[in-house]
Parts: sequence; C-alpha cells; structure tokens
Amino acid sequence: MSVTEDTVARNRALQVEWYGEPLGDRVRPLLDRLGLSQSGLAGVLGLSAPMLSQLMSGQRAKISNPAVLHRLMAIEDLVADPAFDALTAAEIKARLAEIGAGPAATTSGLRRATSERIPAGEGPDDHGTHAGSREPARLVQALLREVASAAEIDAAADLIAERFPDLAEVLRVYGTGRTSEAEAHYARTVLGRLLGDRSAMP
Repeated sequence: MSVTEDTVARNRALQVEWYGEPLGDRVRPLLDRLGLSQSGLAGVLGLSAPMLSQLMSGQRAKISNPAVLHRLMAIEDLVADPAFDALTAAEIKARLAEIGAGPAATTSGLRRATSERIPAGEGPDDHGTHAGSREPARLVQALLREVASAAEIDAAADLIAERFPDLAEVLRVYGTGRTSEAEAHYARTVLGRLLGDRSAMP
C-alpha cells in the first residue's frame, strides 16, 4: 500500500484526534516494554502484521475493529501497572494471551458484562477500583471511541454540560479520559450503587 506524504500527515492528525497521539507513538513504547516484535503484538491485538505496520506508519488512520482498540487499551493498562516490572516473562506472556483471547468490544458484550451478578464480598482492589468494573468500563470506552473522536465527544459534553452535568461527565471520563479513570467512575457509580442496594436488603 503506497500513500503520499500528505495522506500520512492527514492520517496521523486524525489519529491524534481519535486516539490522543499517533498510533506509532502509542504502540512503540509497548513493543519496548513487552520485548515484542510488531508481528507478535499484532497477534495479540488480532491484526495482521502489515495492518499494524500501516497504522503505526500513518498509511492507515483508523482502527476499524473496536475489539482491537479494546485490546490495545488492556495492554497499555498492563504495562502501566506498577506491578508490571515484577512479572516474569512467562507471566507477561500469559497475560498477553488472556488479553488476546478476550471478548470483542461489542454492544452485546457490554450488555452481558453489565448484567452479570456481582460476587458477594467482592470489593475494591489496591487502586480503588472494583475488579468487576474493568471489563464494562473498557467496553464503554471502546464503544464511544469507535463512534466519535475525542474532539467530538468533548464538544458533545460541552453542549449538554449545563443541563446534564452528570451525563457530560460520563462522556468525558469514558470518551476522552484514561482507562483507570473510567474504571474508577464505573466502580463508584454503578457498582457502588448496586453493592449499596444489596447491603440494604433485609
């Protein structure tokens, strides 16, 4: 696939708008930290190696499959975790295999994730987020970022902020914020309310 320099520049600008930075800048640190080749990371993401290369070089602009973006965010969370440096190579490989085998980020998957019962006694982890908040929060993030750019989500939040501040916060947290912020918000609002209702039951 051959593209002009203007097209590459435009694609990278679109990636900044959609993903916060060019995908090459976002992916290369993961390769270094994980000790993976582009081909190896592509396998975890569910992409072909040429497709990942085209996204990183700006020959293509958009990650068309929301499941791929979902897995990319999960890998970023893995690498950003303070416990990452203590993981063995085998443990990292196992975690990547788990991410690669994870469910696709679809609206039906979102309904399944949010309708599951919460195990009794399950509480927040060391980061203040509930274990059950991770998958639903990431699914909402992937869904929002698939249908609109960060700038569009911010603009929509600005339009409704005065009349619907809570809804504007949801758009900003899940649409443009970090995954950890989305997980914390989900744990605080959805799971916190569910657990509170359960504790109030006779």
